[in-house]
Amino acid sequence: MSGSSTDHRLEDIAVRDTRVSDAIDEPMRAMILDILSEEALTATEVHGRLEDRGVDRTENTVRHHINELRDAGLVDVVRFEEGRGGTTKYYHANTIVLSYSLPESADDAVEEMIEAVQPQIRDSLDTLTEDHDDAIAELVADMQPCEHCRTQKYETYVLLTVLRRAFVRAHRDSQINKW
Repeated sequence: MSGSSTDHRLEDIAVRDTRVSDAIDEPMRAMILDILSEEALTATEVHGRLEDRGVDRTENTVRHHINELRDAGLVDVVRFEEGRGGTTKYYHANTIVLSYSLPESADDAVEEMIEAVQPQIRDSLDTLTEDHDDAIAELVADMQPCEHCRTQKYETYVLLTVLRRAFVRAHRDSQINKW
């Protein structure tokens, strides 16, 4: 029996998407993803950028890693160019992987920012659950591999995915408007 007499609150959610984790388990793939997050490049251009970073691999190895990222849904082929008897593919990342940790000294500033946006986040969650309850329920049902998995946090994962992706779009749009 596991019980706790101390008051302990959930403070954060760590997301581990196995599809993403497996794809970027190789450090060079994380570098490729970083390179392709800035602009669409060919495998040859990615190979050159990796060489600039001191990574010495064959171009075929780089192509293999790009294909693994593409197969995991992290990189898209965004353009084809015909020429010299062949087709050149241009790849672009559709996902950014952040693997950082905030310093402990950031706690007060982060808490202040949380307090500032929490009402809007609560309103967004209310909108999602009220207006899209059926869609959320369908997604959760598709995620449950069996009857015994009802205790998993599938709804939380769906809501967090929506909020995370909405954040990415809003952030991207705000960056575009700065230029």
